Amino acid sequence: MEVNQEKYAADLSSIKAARARISSFIHKTPVLTSESLDSISGRKLFFKCECFQKGGAFKFRGACNAIFSLDDQQAAKGVVTHSSGNHAAALALAAKLRGIAAYVVIPKNAPQCKVQNVVRYGGQVIWSESTVQSREETATKVLQETGAALIHPYNDGRIISGQGTISLELLEQSPQIDTIIVPISGGGLISGVALAAKSINPAIRILAAEPKGANDAAQSKAVGRIVTLPETNTVADGLRAFLGELTWPVVRDLVDDIITVDDTEIIEAMRLCYEILKVAVEPSGAIGLAAVLSDSFRNNPAWKDCNQIGIILSGGNVDLQVLWNSFRK
Repeated sequence: MEVNQEKYAADLSSIKAARARISSFIHKTPVLTSESLDSISGRKLFFKCECFQKGGAFKFRGACNAIFSLDDQQAAKGVVTHSSGNHAAALALAAKLRGIAAYVVIPKNAPQCKVQNVVRYGGQVIWSESTVQSREETATKVLQETGAALIHPYNDGRIISGQGTISLELLEQSPQIDTIIVPISGGGLISGVALAAKSINPAIRILAAEPKGANDAAQSKAVGRIVTLPETNTVADGLRAFLGELTWPVVRDLVDDIITVDDTEIIEAMRLCYEILKVAVEPSGAIGLAAVLSDSFRNNPAWKDCNQIGIILSGGNVDLQVLWNSFRK
């Protein structure tokens, strides 16, 4: 599928520009392989370890690109965002590197380990209720008071471009990959990954992995418009957002399919990451492995020739107390 670069919020050139802008700040993350997981899945798997990224997740790429794209006058007033976790920490860290203020609106139900990251990186935490509406209203209020620049967690071309740098690295590290499986939530990660990967290799397949308890992207794809859910229910706290108007067109046009998995499959994939890869991966980060191992993927004839699969382990910020409790269930 040829990528029409005109109609999306990011393209290969903006992603390459992002790479040049952020390369001195980010980690180039390793790609791990495992013969054991290859034999369990019946495919060759390549794990892109964004759990080893600064801040513990891929989000640092987009946040870094957005913050270092600001001109000095804009940057001086600081930045504001609303996020339940990884984007918040990433933005706080990138702001700290640029020496500017980060105002972070966090819902009261955010995982403790992610809130601690924001504080550790010097972000100013402002609490909101757990609804998206409360998050947005609180962020708007902070904007009016400070004049800071809003940096949305995913619905922003600078964020999408930053996340797309993952594809540039992954396809240089493992050029034989024919399929990439990406967690989907707001769609910033998968949009960047898809735009870059399909520009480099139009034949590559991009599959999204989504929890059944937050399957808005799968529903959106099925009906051809953005669907939002009245509530979400999944252990994958990083995958509860809904698609935005900048990410949806990319998901609609360039994502080949969405595989939904239930929470027990996600927890089992986390366990395999721990036991076999020796890597701590949060639920949202393990979902790509869960998708590869799921019956709906294995039994789908459309994907029988997906043999060299890149899996993005998107983050490693695990609230261990929650993890042990979920293992015990």
